[in-house]
Amino acid sequence: MSLSSPPAFNFSLLPSNLIPGDANPPWMSKGDNAWQLVAATLVGLQSVPGLIILYGGAVKKKWAVNSAFMVLYAFACVLLCWVCWGYRMSFGEKLIPIWGKIDVALEQDYLFQKAFLGMFPNATMVFFQFVFAAITLVLIAGALLGRMNFYAWMLFVPLWLTFSYTFGAYTIWSSNGWLSVNGIIDYSGGYVIHLSSGVAGFTAAYWVGPRSTKDRERFPPNNILLMLAGAGLLWMGWSGFNGGDPYAANIDASLAVLNTHVAAATSLLTWLVLDVIFFGKPSVIGAVQGMITGLVAITPAAGVVQGWAAIAIGLCSGSIPWFTMMVVHKKSELLQKVDDTMAVFHTHAVAGCLGGLLTGLFAHPRLCYLFYGYYNNYYGLFYGLHDGQAHKGLRQMGLQLLGILFIVVVNVVMTSLICLLVQLIVPLRMSEEDMEIGDEAAHGEEAYAIWGQGDRLEKSAGFSDTAAGAAKSSYKTSRSQVEMV
Repeated sequence: MSLSSPPAFNFSLLPSNLIPGDANPPWMSKGDNAWQLVAATLVGLQSVPGLIILYGGAVKKKWAVNSAFMVLYAFACVLLCWVCWGYRMSFGEKLIPIWGKIDVALEQDYLFQKAFLGMFPNATMVFFQFVFAAITLVLIAGALLGRMNFYAWMLFVPLWLTFSYTFGAYTIWSSNGWLSVNGIIDYSGGYVIHLSSGVAGFTAAYWVGPRSTKDRERFPPNNILLMLAGAGLLWMGWSGFNGGDPYAANIDASLAVLNTHVAAATSLLTWLVLDVIFFGKPSVIGAVQGMITGLVAITPAAGVVQGWAAIAIGLCSGSIPWFTMMVVHKKSELLQKVDDTMAVFHTHAVAGCLGGLLTGLFAHPRLCYLFYGYYNNYYGLFYGLHDGQAHKGLRQMGLQLLGILFIVVVNVVMTSLICLLVQLIVPLRMSEEDMEIGDEAAHGEEAYAIWGQGDRLEKSAGFSDTAAGAAKSSYKTSRSQVEMV
């Protein structure tokens, strides 16, 4: 009896929407491609408009426009750099074990090919990875609000993307990266994004210098409700942030999404309880900080830990960064000296380190198999001790520590060099006079040009002196009535 190849599958038997064609190659999953594009859009919404709104509401009124615009500029600039050279340096052919070769991601032949992982085209992967790169720069901006020269920021963004972010992304996420090949676990960017942005933001804040003395002493949010709206977009967008990293609409994506929100809620409540116990009041800003630290800490672990571990991570992320921010910060001369406007060091660097180490403890070998496709290669220490595989668990912890060391060194060195280079071209910080004024000096625009704040309305085009006087008079009358009550 002769052996023969199986008969070719008759694609005409499939529903019309599943029949392969020029725009639907046989290797592509429509469901996975659709989810990946949705996940990428959710992550993009975290920056635009999420962090635009959060930063714009969390700073003083005079810095609202500048803070929001730093986000918008970074988002646009990163995209252009990403397709021209950043993506291939992060995920392309190997140049050295920690860096890829420079190439473009713009040609049709390349963009329509199957991505290095997942059942969708390169075009989808390029966009998905872009929004992660963009939010990393946006998070760095949080440490620099209220004093960085915008022209310096314009130079800093493409330089840092090229000479810092690409190193971390290639080393930890690329299939050929040094730490990736050795088995480090960073499910969705605890190292590549959050630890990087926290360390780079803190380092850049050191070189840029502090805000004006008046702003450092008192820097109240100009709109807490707007800040909460931005925080809400950040939280909900994390469904795509962690849910998109299996590169498939599968059960691991579902687990990652659920774990993400469980950890965030646990961390928020933990931070809130600590605020009530030690400060006597439930702080809204504190709750937002706790939410963020929970989201950051679960990110490297989201799809490789069980639900109980997500709660444990949330408890740690709601308490340890709280302690470093509320206690350690006040006793450390270095932390006091460096003016980190949005406390990015605590919410992203500390929480990112914490998440990476806890991943090394709680990573479940079965869940790691679902994500990575290799069994027994990734082993949390607790499961290693339980299963008699202590050496594998200890190796995993060693890799997690090595990843922290690598990211810290790369970002401190490269961020410092970039700041020193930019400083040779333009000043890193605004002048004292411009910092006193804020948005009007930096952009010639204000966030809230309303009559209750002074004479801004009189300067508005088409507004007569008589109308301005009437508006002022009405304001004084209303204010008098309020004071009488």
